[in-house]
Amino acid sequence: MYRCCIFDLDGTLLNTIHALTFTTNQVLKRLSLPELTEDQMKYCVGDGYKMQMRRSLLAAGDRELVHFEESLPIYMEEFAKYCMYQVAPYDGIPDLLKFLKEKNVKTAVFSNKPHPMAVENIEGIFGKGYFDLIEGQKPEVPKKPDPTGVFLIMEKLQVKPEECLYFGDTNTDMRTGKAAGVDTVGVLWGFRKREELEEFHPKYLISSPLEICQAFEEKA
Repeated sequence: MYRCCIFDLDGTLLNTIHALTFTTNQVLKRLSLPELTEDQMKYCVGDGYKMQMRRSLLAAGDRELVHFEESLPIYMEEFAKYCMYQVAPYDGIPDLLKFLKEKNVKTAVFSNKPHPMAVENIEGIFGKGYFDLIEGQKPEVPKKPDPTGVFLIMEKLQVKPEECLYFGDTNTDMRTGKAAGVDTVGVLWGFRKREELEEFHPKYLISSPLEICQAFEEKA
């Protein structure tokens, strides 16, 4: 029986691509570099803000990454202002979370987004205390796909790997769930394409949030 669902944030629970693109473009403008599209940004995000800026600078033409170190504090400055810019839950996510609460399933968030912004996103949309645990990027916890954060969540929520589902929309998420020994759920409404997720053979591959409800009936 699944007793815990651990969710990636960007591209899984919340559509944050507008905020991520807007913030990154603010940085690029300050560096006199061309702006990126949201489609470009979908392939820059997912592995922490430093890798996001590295990929963004390369995409904007800074092939030598001469602006990399300079861009990082600017990004954090801008993201502190704009991390909630047009952020919204994906269709069906509130209904899924309601279903999980009715089933007494614990819910957690594990994100490579800096922890303060991860908390602001989740609490700003769902309210404080709605999730049992929120874990954003912290210096003491390795970024995904390292599974350490999943292990910490399971320890804090007192659940076993076989009792958990891990939801995500990128190869980073699929690798995280598999490394942690939990069943993975690839979500097709996020930032990446089906082929990227299928390569990692997730336990479930779903097109809408409520499709996963059947898994709880199967494991009951």
